[in-house]
Amino acid sequence: MIGVPFQLPIEFDLVAVFLLALTGVWAAAGRGYDVVGAFILAFASGVGGGLLRDAVFLQEIPLVMQDTRYLWAIAAAVLIGGLVERVASRFGEVFSVVDATATGAYGVYGVNKALLAGLPVEAAVLVGVCNAVGGGIIRDVLVREEPVMLKPGQLNALAALAGCILFTVMSYQYGIDVERSAWSAIALTVALRLLAVRFDWKTGAFGRWWARRKDG
Repeated sequence: MIGVPFQLPIEFDLVAVFLLALTGVWAAAGRGYDVVGAFILAFASGVGGGLLRDAVFLQEIPLVMQDTRYLWAIAAAVLIGGLVERVASRFGEVFSVVDATATGAYGVYGVNKALLAGLPVEAAVLVGVCNAVGGGIIRDVLVREEPVMLKPGQLNALAALAGCILFTVMSYQYGIDVERSAWSAIALTVALRLLAVRFDWKTGAFGRWWARRKDG
């Protein structure tokens, strides 16, 4: 039975923005950028996916332009990220956990908002995935790197896709409490990302994968 989507608390979005902005700050620190560069990468990482979601897919004024709490979340990430960067850089797992948690939360929020806007389920899932990984793509473009999302590597977009699908099935298809569905989807995304890091699960080059199938 198809349920009615309910609005997730904005805290899900704000926490995701803060965590993704942290990854931008740490990326800036690793490249020796100054505070302006750190803020720009934090902004791109934190709200880049939300800008794509709102301005491109939902065609509305981005939330970051309407609610100053998003800018405060990014500013807090710049401050805190700078203070803990040396500690965080010593533990790769910290970056992985922060990135995975933020990706899961942002994806879920994007799906839910798209459903509330009346988009079909399939389109809503696409919006959620773009919401989850869009900031990272914009960040990579700004630092003139080939976006990680376009290359074979450890599961990221696929983990976000799995979380978005689980959230949609639980909350929209079966009418399970929206926050319970959200936490379940975030947990799945984090688990897949960390398992991929732990066991080195990676995607392969598409052309080579297709050639192996033909040879087989």
